[in-house]
Amino acid sequence: MSKRTQRNFSVDNIEVFQEKLFAWAQQHETIVWLDSNNYEQAYSSFQCAVAIDEFTSIKTDSEHAFDKLKEYQSFTKDYIFGYLSYDVKNDTEKLTSTNFDGLHFPDLYFFQPQKLIFIKGSTVEFHYLQMIDDELEEDFEDIVEINPTLLHSQQEETDEIKIKLRIHKDEYHQKVEKVLEHIHRGDIYEANFCQEFYAENTVINPYKVYKQLNKISEPPFATFFKNDNHYLLSATPERYIRKEGSKIISQPIKGTAKRFIDPIEDEKIVFDLARDAKERSENIMIVDLVRNDLSRTAKKGSVQVEELCNVYSFKQVHQLISTVVSEIENTTHPVDVIKDTFPMGSMTGAPKISAMKIIEELEETKRGLYSGTVGYFTPNGDFDFNVVIRSILYNLEKKYVSYSVGGAITAKSTPEKEYEECLLKAKAMKFVLTNTNKS
Repeated sequence: MSKRTQRNFSVDNIEVFQEKLFAWAQQHETIVWLDSNNYEQAYSSFQCAVAIDEFTSIKTDSEHAFDKLKEYQSFTKDYIFGYLSYDVKNDTEKLTSTNFDGLHFPDLYFFQPQKLIFIKGSTVEFHYLQMIDDELEEDFEDIVEINPTLLHSQQEETDEIKIKLRIHKDEYHQKVEKVLEHIHRGDIYEANFCQEFYAENTVINPYKVYKQLNKISEPPFATFFKNDNHYLLSATPERYIRKEGSKIISQPIKGTAKRFIDPIEDEKIVFDLARDAKERSENIMIVDLVRNDLSRTAKKGSVQVEELCNVYSFKQVHQLISTVVSEIENTTHPVDVIKDTFPMGSMTGAPKISAMKIIEELEETKRGLYSGTVGYFTPNGDFDFNVVIRSILYNLEKKYVSYSVGGAITAKSTPEKEYEECLLKAKAMKFVLTNTNKS
């Protein structure tokens, strides 16, 4: 286990410091930035964390990906940050991903950060590996001194972006009808069908785009990821899975309604969403799937539903969220808990394997990091991972920008309503990409 040097600093204006910290991090080659946006959650460890620069790392395709991750996590016994793309599913099941891929992210990537900084309350914690002299204190001073506004103005302007659809509206309707045929035949009872929006030959400013996306969404699991030429700019509201000691927590989201400016209308839609039979059935089907997934590693009888179909309100949408928990034995490896639940049910459908085969056949794009997960392991084997949705993905070298959205298709779905829900979910990403230069 690598020994980290820890120093804590007390900061008067933590919001200002956090903005400076994010600006300062941009100079580094590898960044994972996780921001809760001060969202009140029952399960959280910090307001914000940034992991910077590789001390060691693992980068691999889906073949034996979980075994490699297990070996890396067991050997490192330190903080590791990174992601699993959706296509790591091919490691655990006889599945393939042959659809078009414009982004070319590795299937799995984790690194042991040289520099790790947490914000907790008004305290800033620095956890550094192999420091040079007074590097930690000097970095703290540099962060305090940096001017984010200057950095903002120095950045190159973003090109005007022409967003294209991988699946056009009529074709989307036809594909949803095919999913419904599978449901009526009894092959599946729910499938999360996704579509991609993209722009080619496009240069964006990831720092600026992420800041705007986060500002208009303020979600509890916001993420900025940078490694090589790959960027993830995510405003995801969803937790995939968390481990606290022997307790496992999964919080699937299914069920969406738009926000209204008028508070009375907004309150009414919350009331309606909580009682909407279709939206609730979507959520309950996935809760059953999550219970089943968690039971593979759970102590007998320990899988419980802590909350079912509670409405949570975000800046763009209202969502139905459920919380499913379990207890595991101390001998259970943390990576096995992820392996037995991945990919998350909210992004696949049920039964899971049948749904994944059908969506692979009907979708036009390899999902890659979209509907995968970003998060971290702690030195004692706890972890926390989000669901990569409401996200912009960018390959700087290929000048390719992409965002995907999806919805749960059930027997009660209509293609028109599903399409409208997709556009609602895509609204923030589209707005940010097409308005970055106008701010």
